[in-house]
Amino acid sequence: MNYTFHQLLIFVKICETQSITRASEELFLTQPAVSIQLKKFQDQFDIPLTEPIGRKIQITDFGFEIAKVCKQIIHETKEIEIKELQYKGFLAGKLSISVVSTGKYVLPYFMSDFIKKHPNIDISIDVTNKAAVIQNLTKNETDFSLVSVLPEDLDLEVVNLLKNRLVLVGANSTEIESKISSQKLATLPLIFREKGSATRNAMEHFLKSKNIIPNYKLELVSNEAVKQAVCAGLGFSIMPIIGMKGELATENLKIIETSGLPIETTWRLVYNRKKQLSPVANAFIKHVKEVKNQVVEKFFGLDKL
Repeated sequence: MNYTFHQLLIFVKICETQSITRASEELFLTQPAVSIQLKKFQDQFDIPLTEPIGRKIQITDFGFEIAKVCKQIIHETKEIEIKELQYKGFLAGKLSISVVSTGKYVLPYFMSDFIKKHPNIDISIDVTNKAAVIQNLTKNETDFSLVSVLPEDLDLEVVNLLKNRLVLVGANSTEIESKISSQKLATLPLIFREKGSATRNAMEHFLKSKNIIPNYKLELVSNEAVKQAVCAGLGFSIMPIIGMKGELATENLKIIETSGLPIETTWRLVYNRKKQLSPVANAFIKHVKEVKNQVVEKFFGLDKL
């Protein structure tokens, strides 16, 4: 056999995406180039790796088994590169972080200088919901997690970063007072995050504390989707202000005051207390502790602790 490393990368990406089109997009290659390399790779086996189903491509069981081996080869090749860089005195390796969805507005500011200083580090950031983040922590599948509410029953090291304020917002075009009563809030059509999200939990806890039976309008699976629905005038929601600064500045959204708001939590970078941190993870957490005050002061102003 005479397959190339480039062919292994392409085949793995095809298996992951189940699509030559998507594989070509993610690899920044043309579709014909991907198809040619797939054919050259396939020609070296007597058993089919893929099967055409209409316009779609189906990976065979044998193809998936080969993909597993390809991933191992790619991983080991990366390890060779990392070892060489480490012997040259560079910080190199992998760093994985799981982030609740609104955390994408926070984490990049604490990573920017670290990435510039250590360009040989491979970083994986999984932006997902609270349930998945907790699962990653429980299974010890990630180096760090960024959360606004601490999970229960986990022994964690915690680095507090900045405040997280949740406010009631509506479209600026909505004819509603800038300050309302709890009775008025009870009549508003409310847009919620999906069950299990920290934002949804905080919103429901607040409404329960005010004895408000919510007027459900929509349930959406991301803060971005909720924000766009509110901007479109479909309803109101209680959301983290950190993800709405642009819309507030352009007056697409407005904050509506009511008793008991804003809700305040804290953005925290956490990891399992017994976890053996890699040199890269150790360097990152040291960096965060050193720069967090400057980062918060520069980019988040009044949201600091």
